[in-house]
This record gives sequence, structure tokens and C-alpha cells, in this order.
Amino acid sequence: MPDWKKLIESKISLAKKGSKPGKAGANARIPAGQTEVRNFPRLDLGIVPEVAAANWRLRIYGLVERELNLDWAAFQAMPQVTDISDFHCVTRWSQLDMDWQGVRAQDLLALAQPTASARFVTLHSYDGYTTNLPLEALLDDDVIVAHSVLGAPLTAEHGGPVRLVVPKRYAWKSAKWLKAIEIHAFDKPGFWEVRGYHNEADPWLEQRFSDD
Repeated sequence: MPDWKKLIESKISLAKKGSKPGKAGANARIPAGQTEVRNFPRLDLGIVPEVAAANWRLRIYGLVERELNLDWAAFQAMPQVTDISDFHCVTRWSQLDMDWQGVRAQDLLALAQPTASARFVTLHSYDGYTTNLPLEALLDDDVIVAHSVLGAPLTAEHGGPVRLVVPKRYAWKSAKWLKAIEIHAFDKPGFWEVRGYHNEADPWLEQRFSDD
């Protein structure tokens, strides 16, 4: 079993290095405090769940008119898109022009039909991880429930078979190994948020920590 305390402290330390607000680099697409990479680094808490596509399910539930339980075939039968976006990790790396393939989150939500009182979501992963977002954040055209990236299926290390991608937020909001989207009336901070990470996670505002 991983040493959770050391793993968490290590990730927070990486995020805090040089944590004072800085200036964006020569490339205006890279937020302050970030460095461009081209190798799609792997970062997790030491647990990589092995979820076969045949066993994968995505549940959308809570404040919805129609609860969804999609299997792999139903997910693949939905309209598939490719979206190119930039990816910013709180541990200070950014990778540009990542071409994600999958289903727009807005299309999944349209099927589930959130109720009038729905305002927030909790994203649940197969490893027990959670993170939170306003419901409206999932309605942007660039938010993808992705099964592939850079021309290949997502590996388990990068969140396969399916992960969320929310380009306008730091990557901890882009939950790997996506299992469920729970919809609420009120916000519920997730794994990193209750440990001091910023609730909003806007990389352009350097919202890394709750006291930033």
C-alpha cells in the first residue's frame, strides 16, 4: 500500500515551489508559474486501478430527471468528438495542443437532464478519488469525457479507460478513471480541496491553494 501521507505531502510540495504569483512566459498560452513540457507527465497517488473497458460504467445521478448508467458500448455510440486544448497541472507543467477524443460532457448532461436546483457536481473515480466543480463548468464545449489522447487510447496510468478533461482548470479537476458524476444543489469539496487546494483551480489566476 502507498504511504498516503508522504504522497500527499510530495504533491503539495511540488505545487508550492515558487508559489508566489509570477509572469507568464514568452508563450502567452502558458499561465504564470508553469513550464511547457511535451511528454505528458504521469502524476497520481500511487494507485492505478485496472478497469477493463468491458467492466467500465459511467453513472450520472443525483439531481437529474433521468439517471444514466452507461456501459462502454453505449458510451461509444454517443457522438464522438476530437477537441484540441492545453493542459495545466498544478505541479507546474503545461502541455499544449493535446487532442482528446471522447464525448462532450454537455451531451451526457443533456441526456441526464439536471433539475432546476442542480448547481454543482462531484466527480467520482474508480480509485475513490473525488473532485468538485460548478455544473456550468461542464457545459463548455472543450470539456470532454475522454477515452483517447494524442492519437491513442488512454493508458491506465493516464486515467484510462475514461477520464474527464476540463482545460480551463488545473488538471486535478480532470478526474482520472471516471466512474460517476453526482449532481447536487450545494458544493461538496473533494479530495484535494479539503486538503487545502483552491476550490476554483483557475490556472490563469494561479488558484493553487485556498489561501492564494
